[in-house]
Amino acid sequence: MIVVLVANAKGGCGKTTVSTHLAAAFAGEGHPTALADADRQRSSLEWTRLRPGTAAPIAGLDWSKSLSAPPKGLGRLVIDAPAAMKKKDVFELVGMADVIVVPVLPSVFDQGSTVTFLGKLNELKSIRKNRKPVGVVRNRVRPRTRATARLARFLAAIEHADLGALPDRAIYNDVAAAGLSIFDLPGKRAEQLRADWAPLLGYVAGTG
Repeated sequence: MIVVLVANAKGGCGKTTVSTHLAAAFAGEGHPTALADADRQRSSLEWTRLRPGTAAPIAGLDWSKSLSAPPKGLGRLVIDAPAAMKKKDVFELVGMADVIVVPVLPSVFDQGSTVTFLGKLNELKSIRKNRKPVGVVRNRVRPRTRATARLARFLAAIEHADLGALPDRAIYNDVAAAGLSIFDLPGKRAEQLRADWAPLLGYVAGTG
């Protein structure tokens, strides 16, 4: 089983969008998949409840109050971490993970918070010794803007992997309202959107 922790201390950076799409991508590939929601807002958990029976199944786990053992037989487990995690929570969730994915928005404030969060991760022995890979994905980017260029420079200056950029598109909100993702949609348009996720998915696959 590969366990993916999606985390950042900054709220609103798109952890739930990344978490739900990773889970949908894994389920669509045929992996028995669960999505654990450790955030008190339980947005990922609600998404699994909205998911139609025609879509690839994803088990929703409520970890908002306490962690529990995942179901046996899973191929993939995605953990949607809470914002502003306490140090104890960081230790516990990172200890479970095989790979950590950190979404960051093209905002000076988000980049500052992400630097602080990555600093906390780097204090952990498993991260410092490169036993657990950490990658950063640029989220909700808009082409040819100063903020996007600044974010690219930010990624080039840190030591962790750059997992590519996810454009700011309204379709992500539209599919989420139905418990779906772009990995559940047919057609060439959806196929083009899925290409944006290839670096992130390839990075996770390489940890297995």
